[in-house]
Amino acid sequence: MSSLFSGKLLLANRDQDELDTERELSSALDNKVLLLYFGSGQCPRCQSFSLLLKDFFLRLTDEFYVERASQLGLVYVSRDETEQQQRQFLRRMPRRWLALPPGDAFGRELELRFSVREVPAVVVLKPSGEVLVRDAVREIERLGPAAFRGWQEAAELLDRNFSPAEDWEQPRGRSLTEPLRRLRYRLRGGRRRQPKGEAEGGDDEE
Repeated sequence: MSSLFSGKLLLANRDQDELDTERELSSALDNKVLLLYFGSGQCPRCQSFSLLLKDFFLRLTDEFYVERASQLGLVYVSRDETEQQQRQFLRRMPRRWLALPPGDAFGRELELRFSVREVPAVVVLKPSGEVLVRDAVREIERLGPAAFRGWQEAAELLDRNFSPAEDWEQPRGRSLTEPLRRLRYRLRGGRRRQPKGEAEGGDDEE
């Protein structure tokens, strides 16, 4: 799947740092079901759906809910007008989300390739790049995390291990070392300095 973004600028969430090597792209995207989320932080319906999609993603990938993260990736393709608008939106979303820069020409190319006419839209891709679901918004709204089970089987992932917590309604607490176990991408040149007065990180995953 990393081949889809080969030679393209792809940003790691929150600090807008660039994934600058093929190895980073491969680690983030290969052998995973990939969601291309077309949306905008300024769109009222997107704002509502984004909260649902955030919960959907975390319940499948965050160690608060599952013993082992599902093979699921997400790239946000935004219609945000400015970098600041996109940054403000992504700061409330999971850290593992990746994004194209706002206004990126490749984002418009993806809209045309997958016939995206309105937002929000979620295109589900197999690791091969083949379209699994043309627009999964209603499926995610209706089924929640259970939708992934069908995608996982259809995608024929190499590793099908998925271990849900015993009780999603009463998830286990995190250990003190849990943050150290989280996936960290190597980022070129380190993290950019936060603008003065802007909050660092966010606590949506705590």
